[in-house]
Parts: sequence; C-alpha cells; structure tokens
Amino acid sequence: MRRPQGWLIGLLGAALLIGIAAELFRAEVTPSTTAMTVGSALGGDNTDTAGYDRAYQPRPFVFPADHGAHPSFRNEWWYVTGNLMDASGRPFGYQLTLFRIALAPTPPLTDSAWRTQQIYMGHFALTDVQGKKHHAFERFSREAIGLAGAQLKPLRVWLDDWALSGTDHDLFPLRVHARQDAVALDLTLNPLKPIVLQGDQGLSQKSAEPGNASYYYSYTRLSTQGTVQVGENTFQVTGASWLDREWSTSALGPDQSGWDWFALQLDDGRELMLYRMRRKDGGTDRFSRGMLITAAGQARTLSWNEVDLQPTGEWSSPTTGDRYPAGWRLRLPAEDLDLTITPKVANQEMRLTVHYWEGAVAVDGRFGDQRLSGQGYLEMTRYEKPVSR
Repeated sequence: MRRPQGWLIGLLGAALLIGIAAELFRAEVTPSTTAMTVGSALGGDNTDTAGYDRAYQPRPFVFPADHGAHPSFRNEWWYVTGNLMDASGRPFGYQLTLFRIALAPTPPLTDSAWRTQQIYMGHFALTDVQGKKHHAFERFSREAIGLAGAQLKPLRVWLDDWALSGTDHDLFPLRVHARQDAVALDLTLNPLKPIVLQGDQGLSQKSAEPGNASYYYSYTRLSTQGTVQVGENTFQVTGASWLDREWSTSALGPDQSGWDWFALQLDDGRELMLYRMRRKDGGTDRFSRGMLITAAGQARTLSWNEVDLQPTGEWSSPTTGDRYPAGWRLRLPAEDLDLTITPKVANQEMRLTVHYWEGAVAVDGRFGDQRLSGQGYLEMTRYEKPVSR
C-alpha cells in the first residue's frame, strides 16, 4: 500500500482529499512542516468507493497488460527502490514511485482535452549515504495532453520527465529516469528472479472488510546499472533494485493507523518482504503479512505469528518532530533468522504532502550459526504515539 506491500494508499488518499486535481496541470510541491496524518489521508469510513472495482478474490495476471494501468480501480502505483554503489564503493539509495489516482469511476463527458478523471503523483528520492544527505521531491499532474500517463506499446509510465520505460513486448529491460534540480537517476533494471505474487496468488488482504485488498506483485531482485547525479558530480553505479506493483480501491480499516514495510535483500540470495499493519491501540493487526523468497525464487507466505519484530529505539525528526523507530530487530524463529535493520542515514524522512519515512537500510544478523548481511528499503508511516518496544 509502497504499500503495504508496500505502497501508499495513504498518499493516494491524501492527494484526493486535498483536491489537487481540480485545476492542476502540473505542480511541484514544496515540502512543509505540517501534513495530514495517514488516517485522515485515507478518509476512513467516509471514503467513497462506489462505482470502482475492488479486489475481492484472486484473479489471473496477464502480462504485459497488467504492467500497465487499471483505471477501473481508484488507486495504483509503480514503486521502485534500490541500493547502488559506484566503483569506489560510495553507496546510494533511491526511490521512484508513480501513483495513479482516479477522481471518479467514469470518464468525464467533455470536449476539452485538458479534462480527465485521472491524476498522477510522483515521489523521487535519493540518499547520498557518504554525504549523509537525503533528497526528496514530489510532483502532481493530470493525465491529459501527454503530461502524465501509462501506455503499453511501448510500455511506459510517466509524469513529465520522471518515467519507467520498458519495451513493445515486456517490462524489461526497464529504464528508470528522474531529474529534479541537481539530482538525477538514469538506470537500467533487469530481473534476476521470477515474479512474486504477494498474498493469496496476488490478492493482498489488508483488513477484514471484503474488498479491502489490493492486487500485488513484485520483482524482488533486479540487477541495476546506470548513473546517479548529485550536484555537479555524476557517478557510474551498479546495484540491486526492487519493484512493487499494486492496484486497489481500499483504505485502512477503522482500527488501523498505519504500517511499517520492509523489502530486504539478503546476501545469501534470499529476499524478505514484510508489512506490519498498526492498530490505533498500538498493537499489530492480524492482517500483517510477509513473504520469504529463496535463492532459487520459491516464495513462502509468512503469517504474523511467525514473526518477532521489535523497534530498537526512537528517532524524532528535527524538522517536523514526527517519531519513528530508529531501527529494528526482526526474528523468524522457524527459519532460524535473526536480523538487525539499521537505516544507512537516520534522516530519510519524506516531508511531502503526507509525511512518512522511507529509505535505504543495512541488514546484519545470523542464519543459524552463520553470519548474514544484506540491504534493502524500509517504509514507516509516522507514529501518532511514542514508539513502544
């Protein structure tokens, strides 16, 4: 919903609620020190889902068509994150997310080329680990006159010059391109593992309400190469990326307040996706889930009773005052895994329309008696109460 998933129903709901689409054709939003909570962004029980399709049961996935847009659902996102390094060992983390947000379930009746029922929102971030600097940007645009959209031949999802571009027949090789001010990415991604259908054959249930679910698939390990630009410096980089795709017409349940989402790539060839849905009382919702992918690409769903996840401290934003866990200890006793997850830079807060924390993390721990390391990406919606251990 990034997630759970992974991605951000909250951000999509926020875009709807603040009415960005009314007369917007393109805007770049300046980060502020105030923002909606996730709960208010989602709209709760007041969210109008009438007329939209909802995810009630598993469905067959058809490619390359499902890499494109699903306009009969209210929300959709293409979500790419990764950890990169140049030849000298200088590390970077990156995120590029493109969201489609439906304003109405049916197209408007109009003869204006500017009018549309779809709005696109983009989040682009780069973490310069050595420089201890996190750059984050946001854009909005209407799906009209070529400003933003999704097409199949060639496969392309874009918002102005932020784009994910495939080929006439496939998603890969996938080009990831974004530029804002003096920060830019130009990367090429190729899959090292087969596609993973999250949840129940791609149906990811988020709460007890029927239809409060998404269709969700991932590519959990993508070889990555290209360039990163920071200021006047351009770096040739290689690394590993992760792609999440979700579409839905759902919101948080009435007792849910947010989530913590993990996408971890372990050095033994395994990947771990985990999302914890948080309840308003501070507990963990029973619909929290995970997926463990073997080095050979076989996936196993994890129920929450298999997971022991504990925060290792609290970090407070010096800009907003919002609170987040400072790190995590994650144990899977049945798999003999014991992992510590540490942000590569403490301040990777996305101070955009909705405040959240998303950034590159390092993984250290043990698999049985063997030392284990890795890296990945972590997303946390802000905590309304102090972080509890």
